[in-house]
Amino acid sequence: MTFQLIKDAILGKEQDFTVLSLKTAIMVLAIPMILEMMMESAFAVVDIFFVAKLGESAIATVGLTESVIVLVYAIGFGISMAATALISRRFGEKEYEKAGDAAFQLLLVGGGISVLLGLGGWFLAKDILQLMGAEADVLEIGVSYAKIIFAGNSAIMLLFLINGAFRGAGQPHLAMRALWIANGFNIVLDPLFIFGFGSWAGWGLDGAAIATTLGRGLGVLYQLYHLFNGKHKLHILTQNIKVRWKTIRKILDIAIGGMGQFLIDSVAWLALTRMNAEFGSAALAGYTIAMRVLIFTILPAWGLSGAAATLVGQNLGAKHVGRAEEAVWLTTKYNVIFMASVTGIYLLFSKQLAGFFTDIPEVQDIAAQGLWVIVLGYVFFAIGMVLTQAFNGAGDTKTPAWINIGVLWCIEVPLAWALAFPLGFGFLGIFIAIAFAHSFHALVSLYFFKRGKWKRMAV
Repeated sequence: MTFQLIKDAILGKEQDFTVLSLKTAIMVLAIPMILEMMMESAFAVVDIFFVAKLGESAIATVGLTESVIVLVYAIGFGISMAATALISRRFGEKEYEKAGDAAFQLLLVGGGISVLLGLGGWFLAKDILQLMGAEADVLEIGVSYAKIIFAGNSAIMLLFLINGAFRGAGQPHLAMRALWIANGFNIVLDPLFIFGFGSWAGWGLDGAAIATTLGRGLGVLYQLYHLFNGKHKLHILTQNIKVRWKTIRKILDIAIGGMGQFLIDSVAWLALTRMNAEFGSAALAGYTIAMRVLIFTILPAWGLSGAAATLVGQNLGAKHVGRAEEAVWLTTKYNVIFMASVTGIYLLFSKQLAGFFTDIPEVQDIAAQGLWVIVLGYVFFAIGMVLTQAFNGAGDTKTPAWINIGVLWCIEVPLAWALAFPLGFGFLGIFIAIAFAHSFHALVSLYFFKRGKWKRMAV
């Protein structure tokens, strides 16, 4: 039975998640979502693995660029949340043509925003790196890398938002496959474009940017094929290809809260990265490696949490409010078990994991220290992820945004600064602040979830 469920999840057998057993529904949704997020996290790990061989300056360049491009991720995730909320609600109501209308409007919104961001990033790449505190050696090799990453943000944006639509429709296998394709090409092209082959010396750091952008672009082509081929319940047909301002306004209304969540989170991350830069390239490189390794488990946990978003949206659409809440608690239980298990791995093998990415002793020690400290809050992270996804799946994206402002801006950033500088903990203080703030975030989310406003959201 379990094997058959896993097979159905990967192959993409369509289910009605408003009547399917919740345990079964979570498994069928979560397996491809976890695999999807593992592929997303693999982007980060693969890039830093190869880039680390180019030295500290290259690692620092990736860290600084990533801390800015997460602003694009934030917008992409925000629109993705709108996609999941709108599509899941229409599927719960069995309004499949309206779901297709929403999907096309999502493409218009996300595509338009990404073009504007790409132009700005291309022309301001050097200024952005300087603003982030890049040293001369980083600027020398990093400007062209940053330009390519910023210009290619459309692939990031569309990959995120279309996958959000697939997840809302209960088709996470398509989202998973898109990431498999994107990451598969990235794994092959990264070393090829960075180091070259034969007599060709490769493009160095720029090669990493080109490989990542090209891989994501191919993933987007796969997504668009399945959106427009008419073979699935979620499809865009000729009658859907119209500008519908009412739907666009609804997308923006939901997405603003979602964008706010991640922009707030991203600005906090940007501030923490800027603080780390004050301790030199070694500290920044260690911080970058630690965060990339942590993302490898945070994103699969986020994927598992995504099952709650789909189940909440579809069951609210079907007027099954109690079942929606039960799905959240069950998903939380599974996510806590997962995060608790990986906590032990990080505590025991933090030095070895850091050593996999760099043989520079100072960088390795800083990265290992970051892993050890931050995972102390992992169980709380697990709870916060599921509750945030539940809010988003219901279309209540503004509550998590306000929580992020209160916890990340008013607690995490000031605490990190106080511990790192006046109290003299250095970069260790920044790691401590991350662990504490995200644990506290889970407790605040739990309070607002129990108040139940999310149950009454109209989407």
